[in-house]
Formats: sequence, C-alpha cells, structure tokens
Amino acid sequence: MDSIKNIYKTGRGPSSSHTMAPQNAATIFKSKYPDAAMYSVELYGSLALTGRGHLTDKVILETLGSDKTKIIFNYDEVFKYHPNAMKFKAYNEDGTRISKWLVFSVGGGELKEMNEPRDESLEEIYFESNMEEILECCRDDNISLVEYIDKYENLNEYLNYIWTVMQTTILKGLETSGVLPGKLQVRRKAKEFYEQYKTKKLKEIYSYAAALAVSEENASGGIVVTAPTCGASGVVPAVLAYAKEIDGAKDEAIINALKVAGLIGLLAKNNASISGAEVGCQGEVGVACSMAAAAYAYLIGGTNEQIEYAAEIALEHHLGLTCDPVNGEVQIPCIERNAIATSKAITAAKYAMLTDGSHYISLDHVIQTMKETGLDLSSKYKETSKGGLALRDK
Repeated sequence: MDSIKNIYKTGRGPSSSHTMAPQNAATIFKSKYPDAAMYSVELYGSLALTGRGHLTDKVILETLGSDKTKIIFNYDEVFKYHPNAMKFKAYNEDGTRISKWLVFSVGGGELKEMNEPRDESLEEIYFESNMEEILECCRDDNISLVEYIDKYENLNEYLNYIWTVMQTTILKGLETSGVLPGKLQVRRKAKEFYEQYKTKKLKEIYSYAAALAVSEENASGGIVVTAPTCGASGVVPAVLAYAKEIDGAKDEAIINALKVAGLIGLLAKNNASISGAEVGCQGEVGVACSMAAAAYAYLIGGTNEQIEYAAEIALEHHLGLTCDPVNGEVQIPCIERNAIATSKAITAAKYAMLTDGSHYISLDHVIQTMKETGLDLSSKYKETSKGGLALRDK
C-alpha cells in the first residue's frame, strides 16, 4: 500500500474526483503541451453526467484557457476500467492533433491510466495489504496501530499541516452564513447550529455544526482536506474537533488519530474503492465514517481490536448507500450525510469500547462486501444523478 498522505489531500471543492482530479489532469496535460493552439477535453460517464454540478468543466476551462478549450460531454460511453474518464487532446494552429491522453479519476483526487493496477502504487510503503495482516503484525511485535504506522513513515509534520487546514476550514464554515452557489439555493446551517450549541451546550450539536461547516465550505468551492474525498470531507475533521472541544483531546493525540483514520482509508481505497461513481456513497461517506470511528476509538483509549471493530461497525452500517446527488451538486443529500455520519462514527466507537474487540464480521470482510455491493449497484445510483433522490428535482 502507498502512503497515508495520499488519503489526505488539500484542494478546492466540491469534489475530489470531479473537481480536484480533472484540474490536476488538465495541469499535467498543459505542462506537456504548453504551446498548443487548441485543446479539447471529452468527459465520459459520471464526469459528463454530473460534471456541470461538480464544476468539472469550469476548472478545466480555467486551467487550459477558456478561449482555446472545447469541452465535450459524452453521456453514453462508459469505460469498464472506471466510469470517471477524461480524454485530453492538443492541437496545432492548423488543426492537426499533437497528442491525446486518456486518464481516469478513480477517487480521492487520484489519477490512473487505462488498466493501471488500482491496488498498486509507484510508492509502495506498507508491506501488509489488509487489516488482518496488520493486526497480526501488531500482535507479533506487541505494538499499537500508531506504532505500526510510525515504523513505515514519518507523518507528524504532514498531518500537523492537515489538521491545521481542517481546523481553518471548520472555523471559516462556522463564521459564514448565506446561500450556497448553484441552482438549489441551499441555505448554510453551520453557523446557526454553532450558535445553538453555544446556547444549549448539547455536545452532539457541535459535531453537526463542525461537519456542516466543512461540507458547506466544500460545496462552495472552498479549500478542504480529502478524508477520503471532498464529498465526505466533513466527517473526520468534525469528529476530531468534537474530541478536542468536548473531550479535551490534545493536538498530539489528534495527529495520531489521523494516522489511524488514514490507515482505514488506505485499506478501503486499495481493497475496494473510495469513488462514489464506482461504488456509491458507501465508498465516500461510509469510508469517512469508518475512518472517523477508528480515530475516535483511538482517542478514547481503544485497543487495536476495538479500533478495528469501531471501523467495521461504521462501514457495515453504510453498506449499499447510494450516490444520487440532486442536480449533480455536492449538496443534497451530501451535506446532511456528513453531519449524521459524525454521530454514527462516535456511536460506533463507543459501542466497540463496551466490548473486548472480538466480533464475527471483520473490517476486511466489510470492505470486500462494499466493493461487491458497489459493483452490483445500478449506475443510476453511482454519481450519475439518473435515479434515486436526484430525480426529486425533475
């Protein structure tokens, strides 16, 4: 498996797969052919169907130049490798093609080329490939999950930066009111919830407010951290902020909790998917909830086995969750899902802490089931806005 750093990327919302990755791909292509007279970019599948709502076309035009770039929306052709496909072409002034590049946005802002192995990376860091192997390694060496991660990579400086960005996004979201951009005209609620928290002092309201703050910043195109994606970016920071605000968790412990959460995200990405276009929202908010549950279990003193159980519970109870955004925007039901998932993550961790960590279904089994369930889901429910809740806007 590759680095946990690849789970946590900073960038502009509203979507890591539909905004961040296409922007990165356009930047790469432009750097190779900076003198091209014209560009064309063909978007396929989910990128075509919900690209406008996710600002895909906007960021590509901004990157390549709106005056010399043509965007083509191909709604019908879907590649078996992954539904989020982009084909870039560069042309000379006489119209002759210089080059073309087919690339896929596979989730969490990551790019892959056709038939490139999804479970491999140029930067292989962790020898173990699933949680069973990791727990066995920890038992053999009598170490914690944090110590296991520290054996392979030094993440403290990077995760300090990530935690700073997360907190900045929360604070900005809590201070901002108004209406989110887009056709739906969704009203921001984070500031309102935060004011209620300060008045009523009900701790669960704080977790909702923090999650809404990040998710609303994401929906407005603000800077967020993928955890593991932009669409699910509110869950992990909200649970960590809750631990700091309500439980008094120190930043040093939160950095370690981010390591644990990142490991869970890495396992889901490598052994299944974190792409809503591929496996539905179970791969985004479901995985984010699993990551957050593991992080919170660590912060409240969980053993390796209790942490794994918390992660398993959180993901298990998101199995089958569809990705059917109204109008193709990362707003309804995405924002509320982030808020509710914070509560489920905290509950999953507290439940696991009442046990010795032993249970029947493992996290590895749930991740595999998520993958199989996602592949079985109709494409209508995988970030195409062709079914489910998305049709309520028709």
